[in-house]
Amino acid sequence: MKPQLCHVGIYAHDAEKMFAFYEDVVGLTVTDRGLSTSTKSPIIFMSSNPLQHHQFVIVQGRAKDAPSTVNQLSFKVDTLAELREVAGRAKAHRSALRQTSHGNAWSVYFPDPEGNQIEIYLDTPWHVAQPHGDPIDFSLSDADIFAQTEAKVRSDPTFKMKDAREAELAKILAS
Repeated sequence: MKPQLCHVGIYAHDAEKMFAFYEDVVGLTVTDRGLSTSTKSPIIFMSSNPLQHHQFVIVQGRAKDAPSTVNQLSFKVDTLAELREVAGRAKAHRSALRQTSHGNAWSVYFPDPEGNQIEIYLDTPWHVAQPHGDPIDFSLSDADIFAQTEAKVRSDPTFKMKDAREAELAKILAS
């Protein structure tokens, strides 16, 4: 058995405010909403994939003084242009941004309205052991970002191409 993580649900102080943020900034779409059968609280299902009814669920009911216990909620995009677009939306919502190259991915981090950390990321064709993080400037051209990242990761002794690391992981997971 190899279970796959396919969606996450969080409790929110204000489900409507959170829904608006995840729609406007992250780009998710409501697929269903109503009252939770277990808590009788408002529940909102969201997705960006027509093959997945929901990837993200927001349930009203987080206690007023409860801090976030979320380390991060990560969403993958396909291009640097999309990464820049989401970063722009987050800035428009006055969210503090952290832009990072992990070597194996480029990421932008920012908080949602209730303090949960969001990561929007794009895979690179490379792998280096994690954790790894270098600041990166997404205002650079795609070519400059690729060249800068590749130069840094190739100098890391754990460097390999992404497909080689995926083949290693396939062997590990098969055993």
